[in-house]
Amino acid sequence: MSDVRLHLVPVRSREAKDFVRAWHRHHPPPTGQIFAVGAADETGTLRAVAIVGRPVARHLDDGSTLEITRTASDGARNANSLLYGASWRAAKALGYRRLITFTQEGESGASLRGAGWHLIASRPPRAGWHTPSRPRADHGNDHVARFLWQAP
Repeated sequence: MSDVRLHLVPVRSREAKDFVRAWHRHHPPPTGQIFAVGAADETGTLRAVAIVGRPVARHLDDGSTLEITRTASDGARNANSLLYGASWRAAKALGYRRLITFTQEGESGASLRGAGWHLIASRPPRAGWHTPSRPRADHGNDHVARFLWQAP
């Protein structure tokens, strides 16, 4: 894709979720969020979004941590790095002390490194969340290693 000049824009929950539905490679939109932020080009066309919410893992939900639960882009260069940086600034402005996100095996993490984030842990592939006592559907991302990143 060609280089375009992007700027940050506010994004409502429904618009962010619709964008994720259209552009995310392997996940549906998350159910909840604290805030969302977008990146638009010179014409005002939305090119990428980040959705930030409470951490999915209960043990990380300590009241001072948020998680970028989804980013999606149409391929605009540097859009995700812009959104990772903006999300951290917004989270800090709201009083949060930590912002995390996960990538899956096969994703380079270049946009996170570009925004100054640090890889802090790797998680082995999990067999899934299904148990006989609590049946759950496979969402297609089980059996994939994940990597935990933290904002600077």
